Amino acid sequence: NGVNEHSSRSHLVLSIKVLGINSSTDSKINGKLNMIDLAGSERLKNTSASGQRLKEAQNINRSLSALGDVISALGSKRQHIPYRNSKLTFLLQDSLRSNARVLMFVNINPAPKSSGESICSLNFALRCRAVQLGKSKKDCATINE
Repeated sequence: NGVNEHSSRSHLVLSIKVLGINSSTDSKINGKLNMIDLAGSERLKNTSASGQRLKEAQNINRSLSALGDVISALGSKRQHIPYRNSKLTFLLQDSLRSNARVLMFVNINPAPKSSGESICSLNFALRCRAVQLGKSKKDCATINE
């Protein structure tokens, strides 16, 4: 049962940083766009993964769990947000704060045999949707010459 046999077995994070400068006022504005393709979680009991593929699946599941913990902490307005519990959440911490905007697309498999994973993905999206990060603000500063 080779679930995700052709999967890359990793997350993909593409970060684009933008600096805009208004030449008449010498003000600048910073922006950052993260585009993230999260590897899907796997129910290890439903796969025949072993060796390196098993380790990869466990690491992916661990980082997705850490992301869920961060989302949960943000949603309940906890004092401590566990950004440092995984490389993924540490990398994304500035994009998961009050001055950020987040848009999520969830891709699911419509096949009946994948309904369990699809429901888990949709439930995760619902939890994320409930989180209010606050109003985003411009990141402006004056250029020091």
